[in-house]
Amino acid sequence: MSGVDFDVVELGDADSVDVGEEVPDFTRPLVNSEYWEDVSLSELTAENPVILVFTTMDGAFPATYMWNTIRDRGWGADNGPAADATVVGLSISTPYEHETLIEERGMDYDLFSDPGNGVAEAFGIANDLDGMEGVSEPRPAIFAIDGDQVVQYAWIASEWPDFPDYEEAEAALADL
Repeated sequence: MSGVDFDVVELGDADSVDVGEEVPDFTRPLVNSEYWEDVSLSELTAENPVILVFTTMDGAFPATYMWNTIRDRGWGADNGPAADATVVGLSISTPYEHETLIEERGMDYDLFSDPGNGVAEAFGIANDLDGMEGVSEPRPAIFAIDGDQVVQYAWIASEWPDFPDYEEAEAALADL
């Protein structure tokens, strides 16, 4: 790639939850444009299937690009991909950073805040950041989770930066 001022980094294999496996439940602050409150994943899956989008910290290029694309493609919107699902995000960013991202990007998605990165660790997708001892964040990933908290679709980044095949993901989401 010409004009790229960063290196593509192989992330190696992830020991993540996979299609057909139950995901671990968790409770974290779920942030929207007006407030946040502790919500568990099981509360969300009891209402609708959930599309859980893990991203790098807010403001980083991969997170911004993924959320812009998901928003522009209408995920979770009426007549959009996964219209009957709840689309939520998760990163290590704080609730305050999430509020800013939601406002700046014009997003109608709620975002879980997990500064300790425990949820990514439980899902098997924690990524240690180069040169920062003890600092990690989720590798970008998308999990479609049904009402029994079983993964119906999974995409996990294998390099940095890496992005899903959105058409492939949308085809899988249509079956929820």
